[in-house]
Amino acid sequence: MARSKTILWIVLVAQFMVVLDSTIVTVALPSIGSGLNFDSQLQLQWVINAYILLFGGFLLFGGRAGDLLGRQRLLVIGLLLFGVSSAVNGFAQNPETLIFGRAVQGLGGALISPAVLSIIIVTFGGVRERAKALGVFSAVTASGSAAGMLAGGVLTEWFDWRAIFLVNLPIAALAIFAALRFIPNSKHATEGRTRMDLPGAVTITAGLMLLVYGVVNAAEWGWGSGKVWLLLGAAAALIVVFLVIESVSKQPLVRLGIFKVRALTSANVAMVLMTGGMFVMMFFPTLYLAQVKGYSPIEVGLAYLPWPVAMAVAGTVAQKIIAKAGPKPALWIGLLILAAGLFHLSLLDADSSYAGGVLPGMLLTAIGAGFAWAAMFLVASVGVRPEESGLASGLINTSQQLGSAIGLATLSSVAAAYTLDLLDSGVEANEALVRGFDRGFMIGGIILLVSTAVVIAGIRSSDGRHVAGPDQEAGSEQVPVINLEPALGD
Repeated sequence: MARSKTILWIVLVAQFMVVLDSTIVTVALPSIGSGLNFDSQLQLQWVINAYILLFGGFLLFGGRAGDLLGRQRLLVIGLLLFGVSSAVNGFAQNPETLIFGRAVQGLGGALISPAVLSIIIVTFGGVRERAKALGVFSAVTASGSAAGMLAGGVLTEWFDWRAIFLVNLPIAALAIFAALRFIPNSKHATEGRTRMDLPGAVTITAGLMLLVYGVVNAAEWGWGSGKVWLLLGAAAALIVVFLVIESVSKQPLVRLGIFKVRALTSANVAMVLMTGGMFVMMFFPTLYLAQVKGYSPIEVGLAYLPWPVAMAVAGTVAQKIIAKAGPKPALWIGLLILAAGLFHLSLLDADSSYAGGVLPGMLLTAIGAGFAWAAMFLVASVGVRPEESGLASGLINTSQQLGSAIGLATLSSVAAAYTLDLLDSGVEANEALVRGFDRGFMIGGIILLVSTAVVIAGIRSSDGRHVAGPDQEAGSEQVPVINLEPALGD
């Protein structure tokens, strides 16, 4: 038991670092933009999107790699990539270097995250012990998000934005040493010779990157530009190639037949829409508070603290609702609250106060996210064969990351284009910027309403009410495992 606890805390240190890094970057974005002379808001968002795209694109690949290489080895490789890329980011001298480093960080995170969860599952075999371990995992994730908001402000204001990346180096080094010393390199006992689907991972990641790149640049080039449609066409071709690869591969990254499970498919569509609409919460308010209201980095960090706290509290309440009524009510109620929060934020103007303008919308979106996340991951596992539970988990996590990236790219593009139109018509700079944000928030809220409709139409009230784990004995107490990790770049 003592060794199990040691292993748990080692992987939790790795998880804390990944979550800390995602939110720590959010608060430092304005300082990064000015420090490296980013050309525009559209270019700056790639600091987030480069991470998310590689993380989401290689998340399923990372889970498969653990079967071949072993979970400890996968964790160590991910930590090495994360640590080295953090050093590259900390010493970057131009936007291109930083964006490249963030992409490599995303790849590292895509190896670390499935390794952490796999190690916890194989280390704690009993239902109760595993539930407790995953409960600690969720608590560390939530605390890492909150700590990142505050640490990002403190490090940026007291030192420099580079410190937010360099702080990862000692954490990664400690985690690597401890993993090599205490964690066995276990592999999947029944997989035999597992082949990694590298062509599938590369084609889907490249296709989605081209898709987002085309959407991002559409604001500057125009939607009628040949370059935009060339990028979108290439993205579509790569996605088709991915589907062909998966259909003929003996060991595909994604078995396409799994999408015949109605609840799983509905949950993944709803997740893409949910994160696509809500992820502007990690971008627009930061720029609003820093550029329009003149907040310092530490003030931005403190302003964001209610978000992860409210989300964690709402997630606890949602668990009780799910236990009594199943996940569907918590899910659609949460999505509606999320939409209400974004609609409230769409009313911001340059003179709005934090208490009256930003905070109510922030709390509503946090409460809605807490309700929806607690239910979404549970529904995504309904009707899935036990041997494909890992694939189902990977799919919903991938939908989370990709929805975030594509949604942020699209809504940032729309906001920037509207702001440019207003500036050309003579509107004052701050007012034009805020009205661009408002349009992004409004469209995000509409997307959340569409996600709600998908949940209501595609998920039955009975889905997820009685979900037993694959190792759960008949008659034993049911302890559903629910991932409460937010979509913050990882």
